Amino acid sequence: MFEQGLTYHVPVLLKESVDGLNIGKGGVYVDVTFGGGGHSREIMSRLDADGHLYGFDQDADAEKNAEGLDREKFTFVRSNFRFLKNFLKYHGVGQIDGLLADLGVSSHHFDDSERGFSFRFEGNLDMRMNQRAGKTAADVVNTYDEKQLADVFYLYGELKQSRKIASAIVKARQAKHVETIGDFLEIVKPFFRNEREKKDLAKVFQALRIEVNHEMEALREMLKSATEMLRPGGRLVVITYHSLEDRIVKNLMKTGNVEGEDDKDFFGRVNTPYRLVNRQIIVPSDEELASNPRSRSAKLRIAERI
Repeated sequence: MFEQGLTYHVPVLLKESVDGLNIGKGGVYVDVTFGGGGHSREIMSRLDADGHLYGFDQDADAEKNAEGLDREKFTFVRSNFRFLKNFLKYHGVGQIDGLLADLGVSSHHFDDSERGFSFRFEGNLDMRMNQRAGKTAADVVNTYDEKQLADVFYLYGELKQSRKIASAIVKARQAKHVETIGDFLEIVKPFFRNEREKKDLAKVFQALRIEVNHEMEALREMLKSATEMLRPGGRLVVITYHSLEDRIVKNLMKTGNVEGEDDKDFFGRVNTPYRLVNRQIIVPSDEELASNPRSRSAKLRIAERI
């Protein structure tokens, strides 16, 4: 088994998720969230010379972690996983035997003050996974109108104070452009009680991160492509961390679509392209929770393509 030696982050539910792929030594697999490469290295350790793994990540820091991997068995794709189907077709791949997605943000991103993902540090309000393109969190905060901001905080952060927070931001930015994490915290902190401050701030930052990186749209597109590309018997393995993404994954695996709408036949049976491998979600053991705080809210779901 792969031994942890990466500075990026410790892979969550490593054995459980890779076991869930039910790997065939000569199969074709995809890790759509390469990150520090922990899951990918474990997958590759189970492949022979005929097997191949494609690792997707849009982050330049993640690409550095792919250096030194056996290019006979591994291909790094620097792209958002929403373009899964296009890039696999570019590499001549028509079907895959399994796909793994670890949807959590790496501890590396939270610990890098320059990236703006965490309220623990001062720095620019950025939050882009792909720093080559796209709007930053500061762009969202300074250009969205009040309703747009309220929707972001309500839909992606599930914050009851979303309208009040949005109103305060619009008022504050008229006097001063919101550039840094400190500027932003000065506006939103008064809305949260001391005992809940960290949890609520985490929700605010989650909402901005999801909006900046179009995470929900990208997830829906990736899952649709995965469903089209998985061969019969192929496995879809997904680790989620918050209710928004988990609901989408659960819906797809149970009904075949991200909306969760049942398509039933004449006899009332749901027409779905998947068979659930684990009826109950898999969560980290007490031992993993103690050694890896990032695993705290992780949920693992596994389904097999019919």
